Amino acid sequence: MSVKSRGAEQPSRSIISRKWTIFLCIGSFCAGMFFTNRMGAVPESKGLTRTTSVEAESLKLVSEACNPKFLQRKYVKRDTKDIMGEVSKTHNAIETLDKTISNLEMELAAAKAAQESILSGAPISEDMEKSESTGRRKYFMVIGINTAFSSRKRRDSVRATWMPQGEKRKKLEEEKGIIIRFVIGHSATVGGILDRAIEAENKKHGDFMRLDHVEGYLELSAKTKTYFATAVSMWDAEYYVKVDDDVHVNIATLGETLARHRKKQRVYIGCMKSGPVLAQKGVRYHEPEYWKFGESGNKYFRHATGQLYAISKDLATYISVNQHVLHKYANEDVSLGSWFIGLDVHHVDDRRLCCGTPPDCEWKAQAGNICVASFDWTCSGICRSVDRIKEVHRRCGEGENLVWSSSF
Repeated sequence: MSVKSRGAEQPSRSIISRKWTIFLCIGSFCAGMFFTNRMGAVPESKGLTRTTSVEAESLKLVSEACNPKFLQRKYVKRDTKDIMGEVSKTHNAIETLDKTISNLEMELAAAKAAQESILSGAPISEDMEKSESTGRRKYFMVIGINTAFSSRKRRDSVRATWMPQGEKRKKLEEEKGIIIRFVIGHSATVGGILDRAIEAENKKHGDFMRLDHVEGYLELSAKTKTYFATAVSMWDAEYYVKVDDDVHVNIATLGETLARHRKKQRVYIGCMKSGPVLAQKGVRYHEPEYWKFGESGNKYFRHATGQLYAISKDLATYISVNQHVLHKYANEDVSLGSWFIGLDVHHVDDRRLCCGTPPDCEWKAQAGNICVASFDWTCSGICRSVDRIKEVHRRCGEGENLVWSSSF
């Protein structure tokens, strides 16, 4: 074959070879894509799915255990008893500390009141001299009978009925811890005939408590405040009682009533009432400061009626410490109630402290529910008490021996 003929065949072979090369490349690419998709689609294994679920549950538990709310519930359940025990111990410790501080404050206030009384030139009674010289003895209650210069006959009627005299009164103080005194101040003219008459009466009976106070009907709020402050400085008692000299009192029943509340702090006991605020001038119990109680026709806050009420030592001490800033209203029972309005005080409403005269108190005594005090509401005391108190005592009295057999 000639050279020319071989040169003509070479291009034909190159063309064929190039076409097949491109075709094979395309085919290889398509085949590769096909097998790649089949290999990438890996079926999920059932065993793998179960393992994942278990792990997820474990992870959930771990997550919950790390959750603060879960931990709080867990440890609160475990430590509830321990925490409550510690809280109880702390509460008891606080109560003990509070009581100790309260007692120290009361002792300090009593000493301060006694010192101020001496420095102001107030008369010093034999009881106070004894208290200062031999130390303060603990008493159960002090009963202050509010009286006036013109009430000599009322005082004699009280002495003849429910108030022990002479050796019996001293025995009542020594054995039962009960102090009873008529409470009175002095006249506008100190040392005048009225004061000398009281001094002579006291020399005979020895049953007066003299106050550094000018007597007067419109000064009853000031007298009440001075009475409690002075009584705290003279006698260390659990309770301090105020009663009017035209009211009948059963001493043993009063003591038993007060003893029921001796575990409480800041106790205010009486017949609680809420009468109208009287704005009209000239009427009895008129309130000059009526505007402080709101609109016309409003009523007072709850307070004990003035015939008889009792307060615990901490409240009497409070009055003594704050006597210079406590406001006085026209009516002494309202004034006392207002001094306790903003305090955490136990108001005890006991209707046995305001029974009526016979037949009311007599029926109750026969039923075994002896009254603490008896009087007539229409007279704010026993009507014609000088003549009638003996009858009330005979029909409603608790019996002389009950006070000696009672334990306070």
